[in-house]
Amino acid sequence: MDLPMLHIRRARLERFFTAHDLDAILFLSLANIRYLSGFTGSDGALLLTREECRLLCDSRYTTQAAAEVLDGEVLQYSDRNALLRELVDDLGLSRIGFEAAHTTFAAFSELSSSLKGHELVSLGGDLDQIRSCKDQDELERLSRVAGLASDALVACLGKLGPGVSEASFAWELEKEMRNRGAEGRAFDFIVASGERGAMPHGRASEKLLRSGELVTIDFGACMDGYVSDETVTIAIGTPDRRGVDVYAVVKEAHDLAIAAVRPGISCRDLDAVARDHIRGRGFGDYFGHGLGHGVGLEVHEKPAISPRNDMTLQEGMVFTIEPGIYIPGFGGVRIEDTVVVLPDGCRALTRVSKELMYV
Repeated sequence: MDLPMLHIRRARLERFFTAHDLDAILFLSLANIRYLSGFTGSDGALLLTREECRLLCDSRYTTQAAAEVLDGEVLQYSDRNALLRELVDDLGLSRIGFEAAHTTFAAFSELSSSLKGHELVSLGGDLDQIRSCKDQDELERLSRVAGLASDALVACLGKLGPGVSEASFAWELEKEMRNRGAEGRAFDFIVASGERGAMPHGRASEKLLRSGELVTIDFGACMDGYVSDETVTIAIGTPDRRGVDVYAVVKEAHDLAIAAVRPGISCRDLDAVARDHIRGRGFGDYFGHGLGHGVGLEVHEKPAISPRNDMTLQEGMVFTIEPGIYIPGFGGVRIEDTVVVLPDGCRALTRVSKELMYV
């Protein structure tokens, strides 16, 4: 990330400064700190005024921060809140915005006590929207990590088959990702076969795959701070007709939703494209989660593609399209791609074929 891009990112905060009459904004979320300063450590704080940036860290990260923070002052603390108090006093700051969505009650209580006499202004979860539209550097990173993960899954397909445990396949997939350059997995992989496929978040277990089952694999890699998210449902041997029919409905919903992505459509209306199709085919009671979520520095970001979100899509947003049908006692199907919004539609960053695969 170069300085001009960093300044563009920080400029997105202007509407918060203006709307809330703020003197500064305090960031404790590591994803937002990285986005706005370049710092990649696991602990710290970022205090931004309209004109200046101060990155606060402990002695473990002072040298690292000095190399990573391209435009800002790095300050070392032994007591973070004490240093914050000293700073806001010295700078004459009165109204300080903070990330309420990322602040526990205990942390807020301690911060309020340390900054007594200064006004802390809750910015809710809206502050995370500054990361909703990805810049070119982010899109390149997201494309690379998505491609790495997709290629790793394809390379591992030969290791799927009857008698293989869900957990052992998850481990083989993680190793393949790391061998290809991933820093690690983006989340605990979901590998749910047979009746376990009815659990949308069925983490890989010791259950053995059996011929005739469907297995849902939800996986992602992490590289350069950015993550991927993709889901495939694969047939082990020859599944029964019901499984094939359910897969077809989910695939149709997935394809319809991707075809509907464009700037200006609301998240609610996009969700409805897939949800209405699934409902119309008689499976409405078996699709309980939202259609998708943003992906970037975190695996769940804004925007949420759900019936409760009326935000409209903008060019550069990156999110998942992941309809599913989950039938207790039978199993389930989910198909997921991560897409980026283009001026006239979208492009998938993930690249495993979503036609039903048989192994």
